[in-house]
Amino acid sequence: QVQLIESGGGLVQAGGSLRLSCAASGRTFSSYTMGWFRQPPGKERESVARISWSGSTTYYADSVKGRFTISRDNAKNTVYLQMNSLKPEDTAVYYCAAGAGSVRNPGFRSWGQGTQVTVPS
Repeated sequence: QVQLIESGGGLVQAGGSLRLSCAASGRTFSSYTMGWFRQPPGKERESVARISWSGSTTYYADSVKGRFTISRDNAKNTVYLQMNSLKPEDTAVYYCAAGAGSVRNPGFRSWGQGTQVTVPS
């Protein structure tokens, strides 16, 4: 398994931007499909975005398409989530995850501790 540590969360006004980072341990980071999830207050955890090991394929939830961008730097063992045009409904704890499967079926098994993003209404 890989260990994941998220950072970059915080409080931002509606319309603003944040970039989340997820640093991974281990020498096999480049082989993992990576994903970002979020859990809004009182709700279930939901998928936000995921990216293939090479970075060539990405998927997004409909709610964030056109506003969020997932990317990775395999040399730095880091995956990013650039979040623009933030809305109050984006308020959640954001988690990154790693899976050994394909981007279509990643099988996420490693999770970070989460970072809070708050967008006041």
